Amino acid sequence: MAGHVSAASTLSLLLPRPRRVQRLEGTWSLPPTLRLACPDELNATGALERLEQALGARGHGLARTTELDPAAHVRMRVEPLGFSAALPESLAKQAYAAIITDGGATLSASSAVGLAYALSTLTQLIELSSSSPGALELPCVSIEDSPDFPVRGVMLDISRDKVPTLATLQMLVDRLAHWKVNQVELYMEHTFAYAGHDVVWRHASPLTPQEVRSFDAYCAARHVDLVPNQNSFGHMHRWLVHEPYRKLAECPDGFEHPWSGNREPYGLCATDPASLGFLEGLYDQLLPNFRSRLFNVGLDEPLDLGCGRSKAACDARGAGRLYLDFLKAVHARVKSRRRTMAFWADTITSSPELMAEVPKDAIALEWGYEASHPFAEHLALLRGAGLAYYVCPGTSSWNSFAGRTHNAIENIAKAAREGKAADATGFLITDWGDHGHLQPLSVSYLGFLLGAGVGWNVSDAERPFELDLPRLLDVHAFSDSASVLGRVAYDLGDAYRHAGSLRTNASVLFFSLLKPERLFSPPGVTRETLEQTLAYVERASYALSRARPLTAEGVLAVDELGYARDLLSFACRLGMARSSLADPNALARLPGAERAELSSTLRGIVARHGALWAARNSPGGQLDSARRLTRVLEALT
Repeated sequence: MAGHVSAASTLSLLLPRPRRVQRLEGTWSLPPTLRLACPDELNATGALERLEQALGARGHGLARTTELDPAAHVRMRVEPLGFSAALPESLAKQAYAAIITDGGATLSASSAVGLAYALSTLTQLIELSSSSPGALELPCVSIEDSPDFPVRGVMLDISRDKVPTLATLQMLVDRLAHWKVNQVELYMEHTFAYAGHDVVWRHASPLTPQEVRSFDAYCAARHVDLVPNQNSFGHMHRWLVHEPYRKLAECPDGFEHPWSGNREPYGLCATDPASLGFLEGLYDQLLPNFRSRLFNVGLDEPLDLGCGRSKAACDARGAGRLYLDFLKAVHARVKSRRRTMAFWADTITSSPELMAEVPKDAIALEWGYEASHPFAEHLALLRGAGLAYYVCPGTSSWNSFAGRTHNAIENIAKAAREGKAADATGFLITDWGDHGHLQPLSVSYLGFLLGAGVGWNVSDAERPFELDLPRLLDVHAFSDSASVLGRVAYDLGDAYRHAGSLRTNASVLFFSLLKPERLFSPPGVTRETLEQTLAYVERASYALSRARPLTAEGVLAVDELGYARDLLSFACRLGMARSSLADPNALARLPGAERAELSSTLRGIVARHGALWAARNSPGGQLDSARRLTRVLEALT
């Protein structure tokens, strides 16, 4: 619990906000041991564990009993819900009703998943209570609730150096399931331990088949579908730089792409049958570890298509046709393995004349990460082609250190509104790790939280800046009794707006460290704007020392947000130093004292990078990530 929450405000802090809430008279005083009558078909391991933890933290216990127990304080029923009768089945089976009176609570749903969601709502009411330990009171209330999107998911990038530990993944799924998220994907390029391919993943701390199966079961117990995700066309450079995979590349001698500082092979050759044989081998190892019948094969950003071995075919048939033929070949292989194929829609929406030929049982994933992304226009094209689709905004955490708060809010809210209007079947929040995954996990919570909220209840996307996101973060993510961390995270994420120039998919402050050639071009960033940004960062983080988190996760968030603050501050100071140079890369020409001060600060940041990495993630990839910072350190010394 974060601070004292009155009964009046408790209901407004539920996440997601229920569709219909009626406040009733009175309060319910919970007994020392809460007797919960569970139906036999209840499958809610995660929700029950969370309820027991919430009660225990407030001096109460939990006892599960049978449906027939006359002394039960909470009764759970599987029964039809009248208010959900008009809903599509995919939404109705997730609907629930909860009635709390001064005599106890009744939770009703037509399915086990609905009952799990009802339990989550009851648990949140307990977590939000400001009652004294052992004297827990809840407001009497009637709730009728159901989601707007059947699928509400989160995709976590585990291939840009950072592979979370199993404990971190479980913690995150517990949190997301409590927010009624029901799908998770782990984006993979080279971070699954494929047998016989250890040259690719040996330094990456990949997830093993045993770990994936364990995590899959963990997700299933929380009504979360763990979807396999293996990119299958572009973004294969982690494979293709090695022998014997190089021969599968479109450009075996190398291709310049944004995700590496080196010229290297990037994507598979679409016209080489061996590319498909290679993918089949990966699929046959990966897919048996997942219960999900959905499979995200990627296929996004084939930047080198037609630039190498397939050039003649591309010239003859066109890049769009070449891409579509490869997509259909991958689809056939996914379908033969009894899975439904999902794929990123960026390439096919640029060739609308070919959309009608995309297999109708594939799911198109319409992604876009800026506030201005034309979701509505692209979804109309996909709908006209008879395809099913998800709408996929992002957390805006990557390429930023501390996020891009306003862009994230606008992007996620717009995706929810326009996705719902176009009857999208899924709402998938993506969280990427471009260029070393330098942002800590705490930076992504704002996007996860907002996405969970508007994915369930789209009406909250109508005026998203009226939502008290800092307070929601304090309550649901950071457990900060001082109500500080949410505001610090929110405001640090707006530092990018003060630097003098807004760029797509990144903050210019990020460029100060990693891509200095972009810092001052186009113009807008100056020494003065960076000085103003530095002052803003100091004001935004001033209260960080006053945070009083009540959980280990909140304590870690204090360290992570302090690290993000210091990265932003260093980026400002480094940018100010670069502004005095004719060549922003020529850091050796700075005065010795200035270089020494910058070097000392950056050494401290690099050390903290390693420590914070180890708190959540496996060791593989950490040195590659840190090298983004140590390159700057080398240039300063």
